[in-house]
Amino acid sequence: MRSSLHHCSCYHMAWRWFGRKEISGFLCGCKEGFNYQQQFSLVNIKLKWVKDTVLDSVIAGEREIKAASILVSLVALKNPSCFHPIYHLSRYRKQLGIPQDLKLATFIRRFPSIFQESYLVDSGGTRVPSFSLTPEALILHQEELDFIHRNQNDLIDRLCKLLMLTRERILPLQTIDQLKWDMGLPHDYHHSLIPKFPELFSLISMSDDRAGLKLLAWDDRLAISHLQSNSSSIEKGGVFEFPIGFTPGFGLKRKCLEWLREWQTLPYTSPYLDPSHLDPRTDESEKRIVGVFHELLHLTIQKKTERKNVSNLRKPLALPQKFTKVFERHPGIFYISKKCDTQTVVLREAYDGNQLIQKHPLGEIREKFGALMKQGLLDKSRGLYKKSVGTGLDEDPQLEED
Repeated sequence: MRSSLHHCSCYHMAWRWFGRKEISGFLCGCKEGFNYQQQFSLVNIKLKWVKDTVLDSVIAGEREIKAASILVSLVALKNPSCFHPIYHLSRYRKQLGIPQDLKLATFIRRFPSIFQESYLVDSGGTRVPSFSLTPEALILHQEELDFIHRNQNDLIDRLCKLLMLTRERILPLQTIDQLKWDMGLPHDYHHSLIPKFPELFSLISMSDDRAGLKLLAWDDRLAISHLQSNSSSIEKGGVFEFPIGFTPGFGLKRKCLEWLREWQTLPYTSPYLDPSHLDPRTDESEKRIVGVFHELLHLTIQKKTERKNVSNLRKPLALPQKFTKVFERHPGIFYISKKCDTQTVVLREAYDGNQLIQKHPLGEIREKFGALMKQGLLDKSRGLYKKSVGTGLDEDPQLEED
């Protein structure tokens, strides 16, 4: 790439070039004056971040759903019919991702359609707030479990593909745990799902003594990326172009636009292939990194995940230092939402406005869960819920932290 492209910035309106909708074929041609051979170094393009309020609304609306759903799963795994004292439930706080300044009991009380409140009397005679699941929450939780049972192969394929993206077909369980909600895996997948497929997976102890999951069998059927299998993607001689779309108000200088067009025409290296032949200092290598995260986000139920969930994937995925910079460099492919005191990476092509174009059944169950939460919150504001009082309620003394 020519040095004149260095430090391009986004000031001029380019909405006339792009619509908000998915664009897959707009980056053809425009090769004159550009040399994109791999010996040229990575071009230092700087693109500004532009707030997308529509996609931000997707992130803001799910945080509480995720926290409540995880807590429902944890309670249901232990004893869904019992009332659990708040000091037991507080052991799960870190897994819920709720704000540090928000008391867990306050969060739970927001959603009386999900959690029933009463109290238990401890050994000192003190009344302790305690919670159990409502019948409606149990019905939706069971619907989710039934779907997972009927569609285990889909979940197993997602997990296999995740491990196939890695260099050694191994990931720490801690890393998978960070992605399990996004991928639709059951909360206790390492107990309820993995042992059913001993021919595919092995639980191992890694060199750093962490527990890990190893893929035992490579599946060529799965080693095809979403970009390769999607008929709407343009392929010319092994070159695949990523669907592109920008936030309204986004601007590009013409030189930046031409760089992007050139970048799209670079060879595409499947995320399932060995990338050792690529020079990490080149745009072609960067296109491979974009392809890895494009594929990873397609493995998630709602085509998004928190940035911190992928920050420790550099070595397993054979990525260079500062690999997450591709999210900023390619805002037409990825959107970084800064809602809810975190950064969430969203795959733009998967959304039409704030709606997923292809909804997964688990996502639809979560939508029903969110609707139940919202209705309970509304009913509570109308004074339709009263806290139960009384003793003699069943408590599960075996509730322990996972």
